[in-house]
Amino acid sequence: MMDEGDPLLLRDPGAMLDETLRAWGGDEDLWVFGYASLIWRPEFDAEEQRGAAVHGWHRALRMRSRINRGTPQRPGLVFALVSGGSCRGMVYRIDRCRAPAELERLWQREMPTGVYDPRWVPCRTPQGTVRALAFTLDRASPAHTGELSDEQLLDILRHASGRYGSTLEYLLETAASLRRCGIRDREIERLEKLALALG
Repeated sequence: MMDEGDPLLLRDPGAMLDETLRAWGGDEDLWVFGYASLIWRPEFDAEEQRGAAVHGWHRALRMRSRINRGTPQRPGLVFALVSGGSCRGMVYRIDRCRAPAELERLWQREMPTGVYDPRWVPCRTPQGTVRALAFTLDRASPAHTGELSDEQLLDILRHASGRYGSTLEYLLETAASLRRCGIRDREIERLEKLALALG
């Protein structure tokens, strides 16, 4: 579950949804790339799902969460797709007839403040490459934290919690879901070990 940027710098999510729908076109089924909570709680019905790899982007626990996994006073963190490297995740195919309604539901979850940059990215799958919608984050965004020390991360993991639970729970659920899918992510494995040391 992703969220939030600086409330003073909100973009219009409705206009961004309209632009995304125009870019999709509606002639084919819609593919969505999931890299964190969309893997373990997609909240839409997909006709098909596949393992997929995206190049030029990587999964990073670098996005402030002031509602879902933290508060304005003590922001938490959620994963974002940030430029550089590569990322393994899942792609989901949604029937084109249902795609506009499903995308609107997805927008309410992922884009309530327009913090992400929705982007069409080529995703390599065992059955071939598909063009999928991914929710990326610009490094210049006020929601992007930049590099955090392990001490900063541990403080957030100990204390940050929001309407959907804690940053710690979110991290551990993402790590578990990647394992179930057979996806290795060394940084997440490192963060999981760091988090489990809290116990």
